[in-house]
Parts: sequence; structure tokens; C-alpha cells
Amino acid sequence: MIAKIKQDLSSSIVVFLVALPLCLGVALASGAPLLSGIIAGIIGGIVVGLISQSHTSVSGPAAGLAAVVLSAITQLGSFETFLLAVVIAGVLQLLAGMAKGGFIANYIPANVIKGLLAAIGIILILKQIPHAVGFDRDNENDFTFFQKDGENTFSELLSIFNYFSWGAIIISAISLTLMMNWDKTPMKNFKFFPASLFVVILGVLINLTFQNFFPDLAISAEHLVKIPKFEGLNSILTLPDFNKISNHTVWMVAFTIAVVASLETLLNLEAVENIDPLKRSASPNRELIAQGIGNIFSGLIGGIPITSVIVRSSVNINAGAKTKASTILHGFLLLISVLLLSPIMNLIPLASLACILLLTGYKLAKISLFKDMYKKGLNQFIPFVATILTIVFTDLLIGVVTGLVISIFYILKSNFKNPFVLQKETLQVD
Repeated sequence: MIAKIKQDLSSSIVVFLVALPLCLGVALASGAPLLSGIIAGIIGGIVVGLISQSHTSVSGPAAGLAAVVLSAITQLGSFETFLLAVVIAGVLQLLAGMAKGGFIANYIPANVIKGLLAAIGIILILKQIPHAVGFDRDNENDFTFFQKDGENTFSELLSIFNYFSWGAIIISAISLTLMMNWDKTPMKNFKFFPASLFVVILGVLINLTFQNFFPDLAISAEHLVKIPKFEGLNSILTLPDFNKISNHTVWMVAFTIAVVASLETLLNLEAVENIDPLKRSASPNRELIAQGIGNIFSGLIGGIPITSVIVRSSVNINAGAKTKASTILHGFLLLISVLLLSPIMNLIPLASLACILLLTGYKLAKISLFKDMYKKGLNQFIPFVATILTIVFTDLLIGVVTGLVISIFYILKSNFKNPFVLQKETLQVD
């Protein structure tokens, strides 16, 4: 028992070090207050960790929901109204779990799921390039293709040539080079010190060097993390606006969050069970209940939506976690970081977080994925591509529905081509 506790404690530290920059990065990509990402990570670790039956799954803010979150905040007009949608989404997940709805993921075609993840990867890459070069002029509408200011994703990218910071470009270039070649460096032997944390610390040190010796290259305050100093609960908590509960858009957003978060959670849960050395399984219905309660808590105190996250979960397993104590402890470590380390975290360049998300996007949308889907035939490839294009140019829910409709068309077409032979037999009675 003591050996398990020691192993879980060391694993929780590793997961915390990975989760901290990712919580900030996902919040940045979502256009939400950066602290909301940490709050979601705390709830995902402590609340979901206590309720879930999974020994290895780790929950928190996920890059897969970033597009939904930013689009929703833009639609609803305020972060407080969005938090109400998160609470309602949590209630819907809770009800789905109680109604034994965990089987849903089994009916979503794999090509649509892969298209969804690849689309998120492409959006992450397109939308984080401006942050990587120090062009953070407009965070609103960050995940919508056609923006209210008349710009679109591509025209916004062209604007970076007029607004960029050489200091941010230098930090991004060094960070991306290190992360892509991390396994070739001696640092790979330090399992407790992930590449994402290293580039964050390195970004801080490089910018401090710029400030002291090369002021023209120094990254200005608007391109750094902004987390409020802890001065009581009121300084860090944001409450939902329950006055907007009759707004039908709030309910549409809540439904979208509930569906996407539930699918991602169920798929991640299955993936985590496959890589668990002990092959332990957990009830998907219980997981939906845990995620629902987690999202209710997250929305009530100012956090963005949470799901089971494959990155954190795989790190947890690779670090040798034995029980879900590792997940819970990592949540407490995130809480301590908010209470004590906010002045230090405010030194982090947004360019460093953008690089982490750029690499995350690349892993989700690798060229090899497109090649593999093409080899499986047009009946798999066309729904896959349609899902991606629709999500990139509209939104995630429309993209998934489009992919499902096209997939169903090909399934029906395939069944229609199957030969049926009618054989009549006449029974003669003597």
C-alpha cells in the first residue's frame, strides 16, 4: 500500500507539470480567462477524480473543446453567460449517465471522430500562429473562420507580417525546435521534466534576458500570461449569470458542449483502458456522471468545460500511477499553484503556450493520418475530409453532423449493392 502511495505521489507531480502549461494553453486557445483553465484542471483532478471509477484517466480542459468554447463565448456575449451553459451541460451529462447513455460512442463512425480531431488540430495550428509571433491583437472570434471585424482566418494570418515581435519569434523558434527534437536530447531521460514545462521555463528566462540586455526584443505585458493575484476567493472566482437561463442560445451551447465533451470522454476512456498495463475498465455511465458533476462545479466557480484527456492520462500511466490517487493529488497541486505561484506564472510568454498548442495540433492532424484514411477508400476518406472542412469553415457540431450524414449515405449505398438471392422452394406432400 505504501509503495502504491509513493508511486502515485511521484506520478501526480509529473502529471501536474504537464497539466499546468496545458491548462493555460487551452484557456488561451479558447479565448477564456487563463485562470479558468487552471480552475477546470483543479475540478477535473479533485472532483472528477473522486467520483470516477477509472484508476488512470485524468480530466481537465481539453484542446478538443477549444473551438466550441470560443465560438460559444462569442455567441453568448459574456463569459458569465457561457459559465451558465457549462453548468447546464454538466446537468445534461449527469442525466445521460444516469440514463445509461454511455453506449453512444459505439455508434459514431471512426472516420468522423478522426476528422473531428484532425479539424481541431488544423484550427489550433492556424489560430496559434499569430500568438507564436507576438500578434495578439484580437483574441475574440479566435476560433471562428469568419470574424465580426471583417477578417477571416487566412486574412488574419496575412496581418501578422505587419504586427509581430522578434522576441516572440525567437522564443517560438527555439521552443518548437526543442520540442520536435526532445527525444534526441539528454533531457528525455528526466521523465519528471516534460518538454512542455521546459519550454515554458525557457521562454520566461529568454524574455528576462531580453528585458535586461536586449530591451528592443523584450515581450511586452500584453503578450504575457495574466492571472490575478490571489487576494481572497472573489479575486479568482467568476460566477455564472443565471438571469440568462431562458436564453435558447444558452441551451443550444450547453447541448453542444454536453455532446462533444461526452463523446471525447468516452473515446478517451476506451483509449486509456487499452494502454493501461493492468487493463482495468471503468463504467462509461459512471464516467459520464463524474464528468457531469465536474462540469457543474467548474461552471459554478469560473472554469471552462472538462473532459477525460488522453495526453494527461497517458502521462499518468507512463509515470507509473497505480490508483486514481495520482489524479486527485495532481488537482491539489494545481490548486496550490493558483494560491501561491500566480506572480511567477504571469512571467510566461503567450508564445511559449502557443508552441505547445502548435505541436498538439500537428499531432492531431499529421499527414500520415490523411494518407491512412485515403488508403481505406473513398467511403471512409470523403466523410473524413467533409467533417474537417465543415468544422474549419463553420463549427464543430455542424461538421460532426455533416460527417455523420455522409457516412450514413455510404453505409446505405454499400448495403444497397450487397447481392440478395431469393430462392423459392416448393414443398410437395405425397
